[in-house]
Amino acid sequence: MAIEVSIGKRLFLMNDRMIEPVARRFRALSEPQRLRILQVLESGSKTVSEVVEAIGISQPTISRHLQALFDAGLVSRRRSGTSTVYFISDPLVFRLCDLVCRSVAAQARAELREMAST
Repeated sequence: MAIEVSIGKRLFLMNDRMIEPVARRFRALSEPQRLRILQVLESGSKTVSEVVEAIGISQPTISRHLQALFDAGLVSRRRSGTSTVYFISDPLVFRLCDLVCRSVAAQARAELREMAST
């Protein structure tokens, strides 16, 4: 079974084999700490310790979130000596985040206009 998904002027065909990987990515993005991690990695590769320092939460929590992002295919990793270095493997994630941010901002502006007119 295939589902047609229209985004703007583009039409995408999402079949049964694609639904789970797409859902996995959206689940990975549903956690605010993971979005913060992606923001940190947007500027370039970072070790786990660098991500911990930038975000200020515990190393085990950062490692768990990095694993979820890795499992979703959003980040990759490589060994560098005794450290593991993480980096963005799918930069399109930032376009998706930008689209969602613009939508949230537009909705907030509309709500403010509505409140101001009542």
